[in-house]
Amino acid sequence: MIATMRFSTNLIGFEWLSALSPASLKADAFAGLTGAAIVLPQAVAFAAIAGLPPEYGLYTAMVPAVVAGLFGSCMVMVSGPTTAISAVVFSALAGIAEPGSPEFVQRAILLALLVGVIQLGFALVRAGRLAGFVSHSVMVGFTAAAALLIGVSQLGPAMGLPPVQVHGIVDRALAVAGRVHLLEPAAAIAAGVTLCSVILLRIYLPRWPGFLIAIVLGTLSTLAMGDMAENLSYVGTLPSAYPAFGLPKLGGADLTGMMEAAFAIALIGLLEAIAIGRSLSHRTKQDFSANREVLGQGLSNVAGGLFHCYPSSGSFTRSGVNLEAGASTPFSSIFATVFLVAMVALFRPFVAMVPVAAIAGLILYVAFYLPDYGVIWHIIRSSRTETSIAAITFLVGLTVNLEFAIYIGTFSSLAVFLGRSANPELAVGAPDPNAEHRKIRNARLFHLPECPATLIVRLDGPLFFGSVDALNAKFRRLAREHPDQVNLILILQGVGEVDLPGVELIETEVERRRSKGGDVFVVVHYPPLVKKLRRFGLIKICGENRVFDNKGAAIAAAVAHVPDNRCAECRARVFAECAMRVKPGGV
Repeated sequence: MIATMRFSTNLIGFEWLSALSPASLKADAFAGLTGAAIVLPQAVAFAAIAGLPPEYGLYTAMVPAVVAGLFGSCMVMVSGPTTAISAVVFSALAGIAEPGSPEFVQRAILLALLVGVIQLGFALVRAGRLAGFVSHSVMVGFTAAAALLIGVSQLGPAMGLPPVQVHGIVDRALAVAGRVHLLEPAAAIAAGVTLCSVILLRIYLPRWPGFLIAIVLGTLSTLAMGDMAENLSYVGTLPSAYPAFGLPKLGGADLTGMMEAAFAIALIGLLEAIAIGRSLSHRTKQDFSANREVLGQGLSNVAGGLFHCYPSSGSFTRSGVNLEAGASTPFSSIFATVFLVAMVALFRPFVAMVPVAAIAGLILYVAFYLPDYGVIWHIIRSSRTETSIAAITFLVGLTVNLEFAIYIGTFSSLAVFLGRSANPELAVGAPDPNAEHRKIRNARLFHLPECPATLIVRLDGPLFFGSVDALNAKFRRLAREHPDQVNLILILQGVGEVDLPGVELIETEVERRRSKGGDVFVVVHYPPLVKKLRRFGLIKICGENRVFDNKGAAIAAAVAHVPDNRCAECRARVFAECAMRVKPGGV
């Protein structure tokens, strides 16, 4: 019974409870207070990005943070509303319902529940490790497109322009340009004061709650303008500081269309959370389980969908602040939620006075600094392939929508991965006479002489159905280039996976070599790989005396297989074993 209870505790991630102490709780409480001060204006801003009333951003900063903190894998990561997901929620629903309307709100809440169910499905099949196959460039390109969409969508509110029903980045930019003459000076001032304040605070006082102070200054600027600001739009009174339980309404919802958006958001959320979790766990020297984090994110979104939240994920900003503030356990997320509830209850009258233009100024700052420009430049300089993936993702997000962009980017990333897996390296080797023990090196790279009768190749990569065609083409090219090298020493040192089609490829090569008087000599060190090759019948095909666990034995067997007359005429003598054969011009 005790063993079963211990297993269950470890499975759901509560093993950190044994590390709790008065000191850790004090540190977590301070971190939670710091995080709550930061997320109060941030959550309101993110809700505006998603096209939702501000209270839904606050709810999303409360419930998912607790659930993901308790059931996730990273001890210091904080979940909640994020810029990228907020942008996708807006992009997915803006063409279906009026942003801010009850129908829009209900669809956003339903979206959270659907995202959670999809993520729990990923956790059930242990798909967390698959996130590693999606290139980081996908998120770089997606984030850049999301930042541009967010920035353009906030130009109108920052200028006090009346809302207009347009979708897409280009259409929004054109709509703003065509209505510049309607600019409201008070709105532009409030947005400018907020934007400049947060920039200066982040530069000169980075440890201060810059977002909160900037919102205060932006609000005070409108109060100072008096009647000049009478036409501005304000956040308005928050209905409640507490998220209430309630099932999302399904009436009139196009579940098929929403499932498409939910799948994209689920994927984006997991990529964000796993990337943050791995990074922070590396800094805190703690173990990280991608699959457990998938479970935590799924549970947090299901809970969020039941408590009037929209989709959430790990937050870069809140998690970084949480770590820097000294958090050590998920209790920091619980404290953050408690403090946030208290702050909303205390400052609810002030929140109602915040102008929408000030929120827009804050979002413009978030949008500008959302992309990591250093990473973008590094990708451009270092890899054409990764640059192409990022560019494709960005352009699709720019011209189509963000959901489709993440699909295209992920597909491109997987296509590159599969392309590399399907084209493993087949390097030609030869002994280096200047190296100790005549080490086998790349013959083409080091310009080493090869044996006229024996070809040495090393396979680095998987030997499976996806790589068979590429490997077969390389074997045929080598046979055309060196028709006299009838013997083949095949080193499988870099092979991690093998299947029946791969074994059949080697069988074909054995038949071809033997038909010309040569043979294939296989070198394999790894015992599990030997077991697989035996199970697939390769060792029976080659013969027990043609499979070796070291290169020296394989070379000796290959040299012995060369006819005496060929050795007598050969002057290359690349192998030490050649000295044991008939010498040139000898008896």
